[in-house]
Amino acid sequence: MGSKAKSARPVLKGLAMLAVFAGLVILARALGLEEHLADRQWLLAHVQGQGIVGVLFFVGLTGLVTGMGVPRQLTAFLGGYAFGWFWGLILATLGTALGCAMNFFLARTLGREFVLSRFSRRVERLDAFLRSDPWRSALAIRLLPVGHNMLTSVAAGVTSIPAAAFILGSAAGYLPQNMVFALAGAGVSAQTGLGSILSIGFSVLLLVASGWLGVSVYRAYKRKGALPVDDEGDDEGAGEEAGEGKGEAPRRDKP
Repeated sequence: MGSKAKSARPVLKGLAMLAVFAGLVILARALGLEEHLADRQWLLAHVQGQGIVGVLFFVGLTGLVTGMGVPRQLTAFLGGYAFGWFWGLILATLGTALGCAMNFFLARTLGREFVLSRFSRRVERLDAFLRSDPWRSALAIRLLPVGHNMLTSVAAGVTSIPAAAFILGSAAGYLPQNMVFALAGAGVSAQTGLGSILSIGFSVLLLVASGWLGVSVYRAYKRKGALPVDDEGDDEGAGEEAGEGKGEAPRRDKP
């Protein structure tokens, strides 16, 4: 009985993690957050002139929705629209880091045992990549123009990377693209046509620059062989081991 209970515990924790994410989605839909995020006037009514309460509302909202998988570029755009590009950038990045931390700790607390029991080899590769230089590795992942913010945070949570290094590195990696969309949001709310054109034009240039930076980081890590990719020979090697286990003689090359 004890061994069965022990083997069932990772599954129960994994189900609990999925239940938490499902509960957050249900809560968001019940509150109508999807419709509210598309309504800039609703956001302005809750943050403008509200002082610290409006700031905390925006940061908390950003953490909640990005933790559920809403693109962080949208919240950075809304931040720039409501607060201006600088404070929109800072607050959107803080909120996204909050969502990152939520996903990370949920995965580490509830999902780690379940994932390790089924995908230990892949987790070991990711773990080795992140452990080599935790802060810079997290920064590199966030700069790459690929991947999903929420899933990346969940994947990191099942590794042994230190939480502080991952979250701080992620926050730094969010800055370039968040600045792009905060500038675009500020441009939409600009009072003059020239200010709008300058803000949006500069944001396009930054988007190109951040994409180039991400690709450069990816190539640098690929040259070093530091990316956690699957080896093509894994399945073949596993098959040979299985064959040897069945009593089949291993094939030998001719001299």
